[in-house]
Amino acid sequence: MKFDIRQEQPGDEAAVHALNVAAFETDAEARLVDALRTSSALMLSLVATRDGAIVGHIAFSPVAADADGRVAHGIGLAPMAVAPSQQRQGIGGRLIAEGLRRLRAEGHPFCVVLGHVDYYPRHGFVPARTHGLRWEQGHDEAFFVQELAPGGLDGISGVVHYRPEFDAV
Repeated sequence: MKFDIRQEQPGDEAAVHALNVAAFETDAEARLVDALRTSSALMLSLVATRDGAIVGHIAFSPVAADADGRVAHGIGLAPMAVAPSQQRQGIGGRLIAEGLRRLRAEGHPFCVVLGHVDYYPRHGFVPARTHGLRWEQGHDEAFFVQELAPGGLDGISGVVHYRPEFDAV
């Protein structure tokens, strides 16, 4: 079945919130998206629609990699949600591809994600530790990075910090 991907628009907030609640075990991710939106920290927020209904969502926000006092800025993918009834139809993959395409076009150097170890490598992500990056809270086996610009990871290493809104999740 066909679906479209577009930028989140004013008026989508309630549907995006409900989708994130439905897709995850708690409402933490829905609250995170709301907090990032309120803080104007959503660098990119895309929705997938089918027959006018929002069936997928992906959010990207700023991250900083800190290595010995030198800070490099990138983007973090989180969260991504697909309606349970619409999963395994390629919606998540298309959201990732379109989001990364737009971030590349904007010149962002890299994107990190904490997620499923079997899923994100299929979309071009590699273990972040191979580039000397780690998440501030561990989970190195599930922390991935993708270079978005040529040389975007050159000289980048250290601890990656997400925005303070993530602390509530």
